[in-house]
Amino acid sequence: MTGTPITAVTAETPGPQAPTTAPSTVTEPEVRPVTDDGDHDRFAHYTRRADANRAYVEGTPIRALCGKVWVPSRDPSRYPVCPECTKIRDRLRRRAYN
Repeated sequence: MTGTPITAVTAETPGPQAPTTAPSTVTEPEVRPVTDDGDHDRFAHYTRRADANRAYVEGTPIRALCGKVWVPSRDPSRYPVCPECTKIRDRLRRRAYN
């Protein structure tokens, strides 16, 4: 027999459909506005004078004696001195005098 080749055709049967779910409600967390600039937890820190001068000019971060890394941008005389920096500075001075 000569004719057109026969191709197998399968009928697609619809499979099980995904169950529909009810729309869920998304709740957003309550965000309270900040009313101050955070000065209550700011301290003036001890660091090397040359590092502090360079950081003020270049805007690079520096490390204080207590380990805090920051870019100085405010007048340190407006804030209390960091108690941890003070302890470390006192220990270093006592060691230098002995």
